[in-house]
Parts: sequence; C-alpha cells; structure tokens
Amino acid sequence: MSLSLINKLLLQCGCAALLVGVFAAHAATPAANPVFVPRDEAAGDVSWARFRDRLLTAVQQRDRKFVLSIVDRNVRNGLERPRGMEEFIRQWQPDAEDSPLWRELPRALHLAAAWYRHDHMPRSLCAPYVLPQWPKDIDPYGYGAVTARQTDVRSEPSGSAMVQGMLGHVVVRVTDWEVADRDNDSKQKWVKIRSQDRDGYIPEEHIRSPVEHLACFRKSETGWRMTSFLAAGE
Repeated sequence: MSLSLINKLLLQCGCAALLVGVFAAHAATPAANPVFVPRDEAAGDVSWARFRDRLLTAVQQRDRKFVLSIVDRNVRNGLERPRGMEEFIRQWQPDAEDSPLWRELPRALHLAAAWYRHDHMPRSLCAPYVLPQWPKDIDPYGYGAVTARQTDVRSEPSGSAMVQGMLGHVVVRVTDWEVADRDNDSKQKWVKIRSQDRDGYIPEEHIRSPVEHLACFRKSETGWRMTSFLAAGE
C-alpha cells in the first residue's frame, strides 16, 4: 500500500476522530525500533481457529457463496455508508476478477487476531492485531509493524541487494510504502524504511500499517460473523 493511499484512506474514512480516541494527542518519535510482538488473543478458541481456516480456504477458492454467508446482515461499511449486505457487495464487488476482497482479506486473516473496541463498534475479534495493539505513543501515520519474525533489510529494493541487517516484530519508521523491485520483471514490492539512521528495504508482505484494513468478527448462536472489514476509523 502506497504512503499516499494510506493518507487518502485516513482522510476519506474520517480517521481523525479515531486517532484522537486511540492514540495520544502528541505521539512520540521513538529513538529505537520498539519491540512489537503480536499477541494472538484468540489462540485458545477452537471455534475461531476452525472458522478462520474455513474462511481462508473459501477465499483462496474464491467461494463467493461461503464468504457472503458469513457476512453479518447488518455489516458496517463505513461511517458515511449504509450498513448491510447490499452496500458490502457494492463496495467490494466480489464477482469482479480484480476485486480487492480476495487480496486484502487473507492478508488480514493470516496474522494474529486481537479483541478491539472503539466508539463506532462493540467489542469484536479483529485481524490483524496491528491496530488493536498499536502503541498509543507512536505516530500511526509514519510507522509500520514488521509482522515477520525475521526479515532481511536490504540496501536496494531487490532480493539480490546487500543485506544490511535483520528486523523482526518491531515498529519501524516508513518513508515509502510501495517501491517497485529494481528488476522490472519482478512482481515483488518493497517498503522503504529508516532504521539505525539509514535507509533500507523490506518485502511489502513483511510489514503492515495500523491504518490498513481490519476484519472484525463476533460470535453468535449460529457461529462467527464478519461485522466489518474497513480501513481504520471507518
């Protein structure tokens, strides 16, 4: 996700109100990379593990029927959008070949989940953990969470570039969220970071912004239901 797109999401979805409520008014600029180890708060819930695995399989198979069957009929679609399935389908267009639903939902579900609540929603289990557990004293605009246990930091946006060091499960400053690979034939995207007073690059899939999409669920008598899948603050 590009830095400009993240900023656009923040402006469009009314995230200012969320950030006031969730983060400190004057977020700090950390001198070092703070440790940020994910805590999977649903790790002991067998029903959640089974549901998540079934949903991931359905997404992989693009099983539109199953995915829509677990969406709550009153699903939240944003502060300025009507609730409900009709708007969810209009927004995500699951029948479209290039629908972002099939790309963004597994990216969220593959990471740990955490319980989360803010002014616009009741307590829900949300994935990924990044926003619910984000340090309240760190600016969410200019930083991201390294979600990999270990990833190489390279001197250039290329898998063949020199390895400058390694990072894992820390918060790091981001200066560009989407950098093309130096090899024009490679589809790999990179994120440019600033660590230990020098620039470096890590794979896009190893870092996540706290303002990217968050999938939230609640358990009912009939099982788990997706109650929202939104950019932060919507």
